[in-house]
Amino acid sequence: MLKNIKFDYKRMMQELNCSEIIAKILVNRGISEKDTAHRFLSPCREQLYDARLMKDIEKGASIIKDAINRQLKILVVGDYDVDGVISTYLLYKTLVKCGAHVDYHIPDRVKEGYGINESIIKTAKENDVNVIITCDNGIAAIEQVKLAKELGIKVIITDHHDIPFVENEDKIREYIIPEADAVINPKQLDCEYPFKYLCGAGVVFKFSEVLYDLIGVDKSEAYELLEYAAIATVCDVVDLTDENRIIVKQGLRLINNTSNIGLKALFEETGLSNKEITVYSLGFVIGPSINASGRLEQAVWALKLLICEDVVEAKALAKKLHDLNKERQEITSAGVEMAIELIENSELKKDKVLVIYIPDIHESVAGIIAGRIREKYNLPTFVLTAAKEGAKGSGRSIEEYNMFEGLLKCKDLLEKFGGHPMAAGLSIKKENIELFRKRLNENCSLSDEEIIPKVIIDMQLPLSNITMDLAEEIVTLEPFGKGNTKPLFADKKIRIQRAIILGSNKNVLKLKLINKNNRLIDAIYFGDIEGFNNLILDYYGEYEFQKMYEGIQNDINIDIVYSININEYMGNKSVQLVITSYRIS
Repeated sequence: MLKNIKFDYKRMMQELNCSEIIAKILVNRGISEKDTAHRFLSPCREQLYDARLMKDIEKGASIIKDAINRQLKILVVGDYDVDGVISTYLLYKTLVKCGAHVDYHIPDRVKEGYGINESIIKTAKENDVNVIITCDNGIAAIEQVKLAKELGIKVIITDHHDIPFVENEDKIREYIIPEADAVINPKQLDCEYPFKYLCGAGVVFKFSEVLYDLIGVDKSEAYELLEYAAIATVCDVVDLTDENRIIVKQGLRLINNTSNIGLKALFEETGLSNKEITVYSLGFVIGPSINASGRLEQAVWALKLLICEDVVEAKALAKKLHDLNKERQEITSAGVEMAIELIENSELKKDKVLVIYIPDIHESVAGIIAGRIREKYNLPTFVLTAAKEGAKGSGRSIEEYNMFEGLLKCKDLLEKFGGHPMAAGLSIKKENIELFRKRLNENCSLSDEEIIPKVIIDMQLPLSNITMDLAEEIVTLEPFGKGNTKPLFADKKIRIQRAIILGSNKNVLKLKLINKNNRLIDAIYFGDIEGFNNLILDYYGEYEFQKMYEGIQNDINIDIVYSININEYMGNKSVQLVITSYRIS
């Protein structure tokens, strides 16, 4: 799909002093106003919104300030994923800095499940806790908050998840807010905060800003927390737009100069020492290592790593997290293979919403497996596994299918469920699984066309137009991620001068391409190399195929979709394309 939005690009080029290519990329991302574009291109701390615009944030901070002044016990209750761990760390660090008498609790994924529960509240009462503050959870804890209030415990909720609701007979939704002393969540309908898509740690960062101000801590110390908020923002896969873009851009600068002993130990353990930490490093190396702790054992290991001030202890904890992540990867790979085998050898392959029940897989990787299967088949996917009572699991969707709405139509079959259009979690009785699968598919209106994978291309860009200046200009659009994807370009009838297979696992294909001006440009492809080779062989034959790998002039021409990278080697910089899709010309 080639984007082609009509717009006065010449005017935008002049206003921003940028190339037409950059102007088109910005417009493709919905950025067409001069002020919005300047904010996007030059994100800085001064552009952060006033935290006090968030509903109940001053009320919550005042309750904490009073508790600190009276040395009352405060309990932070977090969650076991990256956002939950980082949120817990930020709150704990903030409260300790302000002189609070504070402790923390992250629920065990298997034994306690998600969010604050009655057991946590009753234990808190036994331990004379006066104030509970949640992070990355709590907005759906209606009954739990009620219990805490009955026991005389004040409750502050900081969360970013969607507000729970009930539907009446006319399908009109009534939103339900827990009766806490303060509910801080920008998604509340009556919250005037202008940006609604912060992650849990982003909300905690705003809370810390206000608390520091009330206590009299210098604002610059609140900005130091952006380092950690950036990790959670990337790993929770929220849109990297507006305020999230500022948090990540500023946070990455701090991360690359971190003094946190635990983070430095984790960088060393995962091979990132002396390398630039990027969005990719956070999302695919650091995040999964933190997540593995909560998935396979206890998230508290990751939290202790961040709090740790002893180098020896930090190294031991970092190794533990890295080892757990390797174990998680093996469990996930085995689960994906089992899921594919089930689909290919059953009626499931006819479905447009996949419901896969694999009793023996670890419930903590069900969501990851669902994501991998969704990627392979481009279909909404639920992966369920056996639980203490019945079954539970996670789902991952495609843009064309609202997974949460699908679950609403099956709510009579489910024990519990929650989520978003693109992801969801549920628990169900085993005897209802097949009925659940059939109901989802009966109610599914996805057409054959809607389930075809789509590649969105920013523009056709001949290889002859690619320069180092353009590559460096594209860097100004970073950080890339959800909501701000890396720009994709396309060109046709590209000649391949030579192909080389690289990497210790022979999993990287390097191509030397020739543009229409006979200029060579390097490209790499990280996809299915066997599939690429088979396509060339089938279409052009063995003789042309061999010439391609020997670097001899050949007749092979392909169309490509690509992004533009800057490759640095031995102090030299060069432009390199990363091919994401291809076809025979």
